Amino acid sequence: MDLDPLILSRIQFAFVVSFHALFPVFTIGLASYIAVLEGLLYRTKNPAYEQLARFWTKVFAVVFGMGVVSGIVMSFQFGTNWSVFSYSSANFLGPVLAYEVVTAFFLEAVFLGILLFGRDKVPRGTHLFAACMVALGTFISSFWILSANSWMQTPAGVELREGIVHLTSWSEAIFNPSFPPRFFHMALASFLTGGFVVAGVSAWFLLKGKAPEASKRALQMCMIMLVVAAPGQLLVGDVHGLNTFHHQPVKVSAMEGVWETTQGAPLLLFAIPSQEAERNFLEIGIPNLASLILTHELDGEIRGLKEWAPEDRPYVPVVFWGFRIMVGIGVLMILMSLWGALLTLLGRLERSRLFLRLTSLMIPLPFLAVLSGWFVTEVGRQPWLAYGLIRTEQGLTPSLTGGMALFSLLGFITVYAVVFISGITYLVRIIRKGPDAPVREAPGAHAKRPFSAVDEPLQDPNTQPQGTR
Repeated sequence: MDLDPLILSRIQFAFVVSFHALFPVFTIGLASYIAVLEGLLYRTKNPAYEQLARFWTKVFAVVFGMGVVSGIVMSFQFGTNWSVFSYSSANFLGPVLAYEVVTAFFLEAVFLGILLFGRDKVPRGTHLFAACMVALGTFISSFWILSANSWMQTPAGVELREGIVHLTSWSEAIFNPSFPPRFFHMALASFLTGGFVVAGVSAWFLLKGKAPEASKRALQMCMIMLVVAAPGQLLVGDVHGLNTFHHQPVKVSAMEGVWETTQGAPLLLFAIPSQEAERNFLEIGIPNLASLILTHELDGEIRGLKEWAPEDRPYVPVVFWGFRIMVGIGVLMILMSLWGALLTLLGRLERSRLFLRLTSLMIPLPFLAVLSGWFVTEVGRQPWLAYGLIRTEQGLTPSLTGGMALFSLLGFITVYAVVFISGITYLVRIIRKGPDAPVREAPGAHAKRPFSAVDEPLQDPNTQPQGTR
């Protein structure tokens, strides 16, 4: 049996990216939450906020480390498996990926050390600043990574000469047509992921009677944020879909399962797409709704997949069902956030055991939604590496054999399994232990803190210490 290096390389990159994506999407949202906790602690001196900040900073450190380990090999794959594409696109992707390291990773690494180890060693204002810088670093990192990936979806500001990408406009390349909606879509996905994880863990703590005051406060904070972010994601997702409909119509046709060009296309709730038969089986849909969403007209036209040659179409079943999984989980998030907000207003949030149980069960779903969305995005781009410029088979390393690709794939699976199992086991131990008891300063302990003009009480200039009169 011949091993196809192209298929194996695609599977390998999909595996590595899917594994790695789980961690940044969580740490981006969690870093912002920690910064908010540190800000509230700085302002109110409430020990519950310090209790929460200490606990979630431990979680953040572990997840951040797993993300770094799993992400390093992605850049190596560009050279080992996709060297032709790396060489062709180096004029743009090379600097952009370098900017991510210089502007974001260094920022996160430096201030993460202060955030982790400086709580009782630096002034409170400095510690708050470090938390904010870590949160900012996660967004800067996502800016450059999403710019690079969006450029692969909608290349702009470049021209292809003799197989090499040459920049004609840096601003057009960085802020390519699909980048703005995708950046905000991913940012909200990070807030939703972090919010539902924190809410789920806090709900579990309340069910177990662990740190009830801090857990109640954390759950209330999450519900306030989620009731805004979850419906907001629906609106941003709609803008993103319209952008994709304009720039990558074949992807949208695959998402909607439209094979024949149709006016008044239905929104399919269920279908079994067949790539070979070029049709759907067992369709269940809402008449005209897909056209209304995409064209804002009941009889708007959606191009069918048959308008593109078979070799230019993405694999429809993955795109079709990935989109429905993502949207279905998004709708569930909206319903849960509205329910939680209502319970918060009624003052019954921590007393509804059914809500607490369901919220704790929601923890894996944001990650599944993110993975589904990434599969829609990346499989829907096929058969292009850079949409309309470089086809996937053109970017493969010429000397790569199927055996080499299989060996590295199995190696990655083994190593990542060890990293994932070890990391999750340690995270479970941290969560089962729960937040530490709030730190309460003893009288006179305040003087042991490093000097900070903000921390020191104002002294009446007319008073003098004893023994100086």
